[in-house]
Amino acid sequence: MLLPMSNLPPLTTETIWDILNETLDDATVNQLVWHYLGYRHDSASDRWDTTAVAPEWKEAYPEPPDFIANRPPTVKLTRSIPPEYKQLLKSELGFQGYKVDELVPRKTRRATIANWLLSYMHQVDLDV
Repeated sequence: MLLPMSNLPPLTTETIWDILNETLDDATVNQLVWHYLGYRHDSASDRWDTTAVAPEWKEAYPEPPDFIANRPPTVKLTRSIPPEYKQLLKSELGFQGYKVDELVPRKTRRATIANWLLSYMHQVDLDV
């Protein structure tokens, strides 16, 4: 079920921590990424508007992908993080990563999403 964009949590460091700590559900986490990639859902037509989506995302994913369930879109997300922002979780938030016994795809994908969103915050000068 899609949340109205007004119901998404604000993009703050607290929200980033909620993603890492699994306080936010997977659907909300995906919707945050979709929103900041530019995907907009038109509830009247039940279709996705990709007008604001970058061409490389629109071509690969005409509808927003499930980043947590699928590896390929998460790899694309990782590659889209500028090199200077790759270590923001560690340098800005002090996130040390997960323990070896916690390393499961779902958590590592959430960490990628958190890092991408934190990178986005830096690129658009949101308060970090």
